[in-house]
Amino acid sequence: MTDFTMNVGDNGVAIITWDVADKSMNVLRQESFGELEALIDEVLGTESIKGAVITSGKDTFAGGMDLNTLGTIRENAGDEPAKALFDFTMMGHTFLRKIERAGMDPKTNKGGKPIAAALPGTALGIGLELPLATHRIFAADNPKAKIGLPEIMVGIFPGMGGTTRFVRKMGFMAASQYLLQGKMVDPKKAKAAGIIDEVVADPVAAATEWVLGASDADLVKPWDAKGYKMPGGDPYHPQGFMTYVGASAMVNANTWGVYPAAKALLSACYEGALVPFDTALKIEARWFTNVLMNPSSSAMIQSLFINKEALEKGANRPDVPDQTVKKVGVLGAGMMGAGIALVSAQAGMDVVLIDTNQEAADRGKAYTEAHLDKGMKRGKVTAEKKEAMLGRITATTDLNTLSDVDLIIEAVFEDVGVKAEMTKKVEAIIPEDAIFASNTSTLPITGLAEASVRKDQFIGIHFFSPVEKMALVEIIKGQDTGPRAVAKALDYVRQIRKTPIVVNDERFFYANRCIIPYINEGVMMAGEGVGRPLLDHAAQLLGFPVGPIQLVDETSMDLGAKIAKATMEAMGDDYPASIADDVTFWMVDEGRLGRKAKAGFFNYDEKGKRLDYWEGFNDKFPLLEEQPDVVEVQHRLIFSQVLEAVRALEAGVLEDIREGDVGAILGWGFMPWSGGPFSWLDIVGAPWAAERCDELTAKFGERFSCPPLLRDMAEKGQTFYGRFGPQAEKAA
Repeated sequence: MTDFTMNVGDNGVAIITWDVADKSMNVLRQESFGELEALIDEVLGTESIKGAVITSGKDTFAGGMDLNTLGTIRENAGDEPAKALFDFTMMGHTFLRKIERAGMDPKTNKGGKPIAAALPGTALGIGLELPLATHRIFAADNPKAKIGLPEIMVGIFPGMGGTTRFVRKMGFMAASQYLLQGKMVDPKKAKAAGIIDEVVADPVAAATEWVLGASDADLVKPWDAKGYKMPGGDPYHPQGFMTYVGASAMVNANTWGVYPAAKALLSACYEGALVPFDTALKIEARWFTNVLMNPSSSAMIQSLFINKEALEKGANRPDVPDQTVKKVGVLGAGMMGAGIALVSAQAGMDVVLIDTNQEAADRGKAYTEAHLDKGMKRGKVTAEKKEAMLGRITATTDLNTLSDVDLIIEAVFEDVGVKAEMTKKVEAIIPEDAIFASNTSTLPITGLAEASVRKDQFIGIHFFSPVEKMALVEIIKGQDTGPRAVAKALDYVRQIRKTPIVVNDERFFYANRCIIPYINEGVMMAGEGVGRPLLDHAAQLLGFPVGPIQLVDETSMDLGAKIAKATMEAMGDDYPASIADDVTFWMVDEGRLGRKAKAGFFNYDEKGKRLDYWEGFNDKFPLLEEQPDVVEVQHRLIFSQVLEAVRALEAGVLEDIREGDVGAILGWGFMPWSGGPFSWLDIVGAPWAAERCDELTAKFGERFSCPPLLRDMAEKGQTFYGRFGPQAEKAA
């Protein structure tokens, strides 16, 4: 089975169709290059063929490169992985340049054959870089299609000519939002930006017509023509100079210097703009190889592409029949319940939104209406769509309206008694085969299931706030949870287009088990006298979206106090009391609850905008005269989370390290450049991590003690993905 086929019509135009049989969206594989090049050679070498149109056999064009290819090339390269990756990249450049030049005479720019691209839908990554090498791009008038180069989002950058061609086509300033931010747009906006050439009803027909009428001049790219000038000015032009200076400052401000792909991309753009086009391609290939050889790149691709995709496709789904959700009941119309109702209705489900009084239920439904109104202002939601979505949500106090739901999601007050009462009432009404899920963030599912008469149908579905924005959903199996309940939860998460992780039941599950120590360590250091700006900035320099002090204010101090008190009660004498508790309880007593109270570790204005750090804190907890080294602060923040992830794996809370890595990045923003806690440990090595644990334990206490599993791996020289990854058994 080939990925590319060609059919030459009576008009002499070859239609080259890209259709990867075993994929829902086309991806370019290593062997596919040879297939396509052979067809292009046939087009250029056959006198009767006038030109070609490259299109897709699917309703999309392509989703990009098969990123497994890059890993395979590196693994099979022996002692010279960088050379293998560079050679592969240059092979791609040479081939795309062959399409671009299309047999033209190098001196006269005449005699080439026109080659066009016809995009029926989405074109991303190499799926856009290939069309960029053709002579004209036609896209279907499909508002759902996305056009762009999103490689930066998974730790690499467009390395098959996209970077060089975008800069020369649009100028660096205009190109930067697509290259550095991974911005994707619909076809009409792509045409307006100058990325593609035409938006038409039938792109293949329009492209064919263009090929038949194209002149020599139509085939010459601006950068191959005499007198070409860089849009916006080259780096030595006054305007271009200021653009690159500003871009460098912006990249470092946004990335805090921890994402190698962004800096490499900027270098490729700047250096490439100083030299002729073909030399610029070599520079791009060099920086692309540099990024691919950085362990951060491999880790990000592994977690944010390969692992994430596997989990979303049901890598850990039980082998039971389809459990698609048609009607969901949401108990509690507060912020979480309202968000759950919104994403469920967006996915086409009917929703019954229940609260104790009608006003609260209506307020929960109004959350969806407000969200849709914002979408209408941006032109992304029509009045018809709004009406249809709101029509799917029934806001009521009547539990009897739950009689035909197939999934319940309970999002009531975090109290065992309240949840137990609702469980009993609702199970008396819902169908016998309905699944009951709790959205609790901390309470053990096995304990909550005690109130259920169908424990095998009771499960946890833990959303993160705000529901509509957060990509992760944590599914928690109780001791008696059955496979159908797990499948139902996974199928539901697939329907709402979020990424699931499945974990076993233990207090705080996985995400909160790791994020709470991060917050506590930050609060503890603040109580010890470490400067709060140092704490937050040390975290941001690691790639965390916000530091621990800012995070406390965002999540609210009284929530932390409540969790601490509940944990104290549950653990008794085993509770590890610390100065973090003193800080937390004192802040609550002072009414400094965080952003919601417009007073916390920070000061806020009347509208809730964060201002400066509150000076009164250090009156109670004085600053140390000598502040700690930033690396020591960072290690305390990292290891407080990473060690909990390892202990969760030891305890069987995590069954799959892929879920541990993906969950950490999507759930609380754990250093995305690292690929997650297990990937980070593989980067630094278990021996070094174990040694650092011993140093931190000696200085700061037993919470940093090296888990037995990590110690064993350090002694054996093992990696987590080598021992626990999906290929581990096969490799053994």
